[in-house]
Amino acid sequence: MTDSPATNIPGPDDAGLTEKPKSDHPSGKQSYGKLMQVVRGFAFIVYFATCILTIFTTQVIGLPLYVVNRDWYYAYMAMTKQHFAIVTSFMTYIWGPTKIRISGDATVAGQMRAMPGGRVEFDFPERVILVANHQIYTDWLYLWWVAYANRPRLHGHIYIILKASLRYIPFIGWGMMLYSFIFMTRKMATDQPRMAYRLWKLRQPKTSPSGKTYYDPMWLMLFPEGTNLCANGRTKSESWAKKNDIRDPEHLLLPRGTGMYFCLSELKGTVEYVYDCTIAYEGIPRGEYGEQLFGLSSTYFQGLPPKSVNLYWRRFKVSDIPLATQAEFDIWLREEWYNKDALLEEYTTTGRFPPLQDGPTQFIETEVRTKYPWEIVNIFTVLGIVGLVTNSLKKLWAARSAAPLAS
Repeated sequence: MTDSPATNIPGPDDAGLTEKPKSDHPSGKQSYGKLMQVVRGFAFIVYFATCILTIFTTQVIGLPLYVVNRDWYYAYMAMTKQHFAIVTSFMTYIWGPTKIRISGDATVAGQMRAMPGGRVEFDFPERVILVANHQIYTDWLYLWWVAYANRPRLHGHIYIILKASLRYIPFIGWGMMLYSFIFMTRKMATDQPRMAYRLWKLRQPKTSPSGKTYYDPMWLMLFPEGTNLCANGRTKSESWAKKNDIRDPEHLLLPRGTGMYFCLSELKGTVEYVYDCTIAYEGIPRGEYGEQLFGLSSTYFQGLPPKSVNLYWRRFKVSDIPLATQAEFDIWLREEWYNKDALLEEYTTTGRFPPLQDGPTQFIETEVRTKYPWEIVNIFTVLGIVGLVTNSLKKLWAARSAAPLAS
């Protein structure tokens, strides 16, 4: 995040659409030829466009629930959010397969388990603030998959802070609005009231039939750096460090704590933990940037995904984080970012994060995929039901209309 709470959304260069040409790509694979890239790209676009239009249409069908019952409405939209996670997980498994290597420190011991069939299961809480460094445009995709692989599954309860202009993207932006994502302009006078309202909704208590108070599940995803690691961001981070007489990390951008501080202050008392993920992509040479090597085009069209995506997890109790003043919090966040930088230095030097503190293996290795390959069919369920009902009503109407003529 930047000084305003908004998360930057990269432009074409940041999205990795202009990858640096490499004869020896760190994916360890040869790029597909031009013809195959066109075929893969066409198949990907057809798949993704079909799925997005299906999900958005499903959302539109559920809009009347907003005036019928708000709880039903939000549960319905959470279902469509699950559908999007399934779409991105399935497309990564087919077009951009990669190994996911997972470890963490003692604070997350016992919360990540290898499962039969090569899957992994996380046991993170239902309400967390999830923060991570921002390496490439698709970092969020892997983190959303973690919510899918959690027990219980929480991929329908992800909330992301986005640049306000993204809401105007046809279908995708409109769908994100219906997901209750938080859109920011990066002008605090405008953003703070809007963000306060959204966070207020996320901290509203519910009452069960038995009279017990509870809060809805929520994974609020934040990237405190504000943008992915790139040459332009690196220059700005160095300038900021020099201006404020602080150390600039080598493998990260300096975090801007205003947005995260605001979120923690607003949600304090309703969320117990911050889960921090340090992400590293195998094969990025020291001093270079992942967005140059693992962009959308190289990963999904050229068939050059990273050999491995490495996730190192830590957990912090919100009650242990200094929130008395913004200045105290900024110092805490910066120190934790230096710790993340040390983790990335270890990864850059050795090719591995520190191993797990428990379990039979040092690292859990898996891949981004759905538990069952046919789960992708779920996104068409509502449209299928609506189609069947509509067709049945048409036949019934036709039969009733024809009855007088027959008599």
